[in-house]
Amino acid sequence: MAAPNAVERKACWDARDLLWKCMDDNNDKAASCQRFQSEFESKCPAQWVKYFSKRRDFLKYKEKMQTEGFTPSEGPRQPS
Repeated sequence: MAAPNAVERKACWDARDLLWKCMDDNNDKAASCQRFQSEFESKCPAQWVKYFSKRRDFLKYKEKMQTEGFTPSEGPRQPS
C-alpha cells in the first residue's frame, strides 16, 4: 500500500477528529458514534486506525493521571 498523499492524510485526520469529538461528547459510548467510526475506518489506513485508537486510550489515561493523580493499590509493603 502506498503512503497517503496530503489530501488523504487531511481527510483521515479530520475523520479522526470528528470521531474523537463525538466520543468526548458522548462519554466514550461507541454506539453513539458509529457513523463517525465507519467514516474514520474508511478514510484511514488500517494501521493508522489501530495507532490512533491506542493513542486516544493513552491520552485519556494520561489526562486521568494528571487530574486525579496516582494511588498505588495496596500490596505487600516494603520493610522500612
